[in-house]
Amino acid sequence: MLTENVHIAVPTAFFEDESLNRQGTISHIRDLYQQGVKSVLVSGTTGEQHSLTLQEKMELINDLEGQEELINNMEIIFGVASIRQKEAEELAEKVRHTRIAGIMLGYPPYIIPTQEEAFVYAKRIIHISNKPTILYNNPKRTGFDLSEERIIQLSKIDLVVGIKDAGNKDKVERIKNAMHKKDFYFYAGGEVGLEERVLHGYDRLSSIAGNDSPIEMMQWFQNMLIKQKVSKQEREKIDSVIENVYQGNAIVNLKRIINRKGIPMGNCRSPIGNK
Repeated sequence: MLTENVHIAVPTAFFEDESLNRQGTISHIRDLYQQGVKSVLVSGTTGEQHSLTLQEKMELINDLEGQEELINNMEIIFGVASIRQKEAEELAEKVRHTRIAGIMLGYPPYIIPTQEEAFVYAKRIIHISNKPTILYNNPKRTGFDLSEERIIQLSKIDLVVGIKDAGNKDKVERIKNAMHKKDFYFYAGGEVGLEERVLHGYDRLSSIAGNDSPIEMMQWFQNMLIKQKVSKQEREKIDSVIENVYQGNAIVNLKRIINRKGIPMGNCRSPIGNK
């Protein structure tokens, strides 16, 4: 079971030649841990998941597994997805034999599988990984939108604990009304429009701005859940952080912010970050 209400979706570090900087990625996770963060998502969308090769993902898992303090004291969630199911299965098999806490199961971009094909894909990967699973529905980036019916079917699998970005308020309400599973969570992807989404049933957060100010973002979200207002000063700080991250390209902004802290996050893989 994944117990944290908030995880930080961390970027992936690269060198100037765009090769994977595993140590830079670990350094950023360690910095978040030292600030009090208890859960991170590695190799999710913010981690430029689909630009990473299977081998790069395997190497990143090996490095995470070797970080005893982090792997033993954090909920580390790893993004599992591929345009090819066989590669996603290999990655799931790799994760299965580690202390990684759970997976974020993404759907293939571009190819737009049918609902039945996506259902079989998800069931197979969940079974192989044998880890608590968050479904990741991201039609804006993949072109595929997991249906209410399939979300409900997949929720019946014991390992499935929630879904990130299930859809609009009406879709979330219909899913909640049709679902009998109590411990199933709705993760909001990022802070944009977060207050409205919480009102419509989202109860966990996959944070992006938390890469910059994790404690402020986590506390803000916790206050939302218990309907506690924040002070004017706190609100101004939150608005400033969100503007700094989301004004333009969030991943480009985050890498610039993290680099300024002295952590070698590098740039994005082109064409992201082109000038």
